[in-house]
Amino acid sequence: MTQYRRDSTAGGTWFFTVNLAERRSALLVDEIDTLRAAFGSVRTRHPFDVNAIVILPDHIHAIWTLPEGDADFALRWRLIKTTFSRAQPAFERRSESRKARHERGIWQRRYWEHRIRDERDMSAHVDYIHINPLKHDHVSRVRDWPWSSFHRYVRAGLLPGDWGDAPDLGSDSARSFGERE
Repeated sequence: MTQYRRDSTAGGTWFFTVNLAERRSALLVDEIDTLRAAFGSVRTRHPFDVNAIVILPDHIHAIWTLPEGDADFALRWRLIKTTFSRAQPAFERRSESRKARHERGIWQRRYWEHRIRDERDMSAHVDYIHINPLKHDHVSRVRDWPWSSFHRYVRAGLLPGDWGDAPDLGSDSARSFGERE
């Protein structure tokens, strides 16, 4: 089995992208209550703070901070994915390797993680998370996407309700927002 290098900074803050195996699926928003329950169950047993999050039909972007002395985000993601998957009827296509390992085929096996380095890095990733529904043409205004921590940021006075509506953040630039050219 391949061993991946993962940052193991205890109490760190990370940005994640976690994808469904079927990238044209809408399972995450169709089963949003099941996903929320999976997150809640795991957070009860293995606490972590969700600094920012957006749930899109086929992927999740999130920023988490783990407790002091704890760096095991991999356990948390495995439990969230497993809990969510067990609540779904068996409908997905599975490769022979997944069948041999008794794995479901709902999620991509791997995910992207990046440790947040400083406030500037955090701000850029929070913005990327919140603009993502607009970037993927799910909505024409950030505030119209219901499954986003954007609404929490607005309630806390951290962002204005019309954030992302400015002409310079229109759909063309939103597609590349936070990405290298």
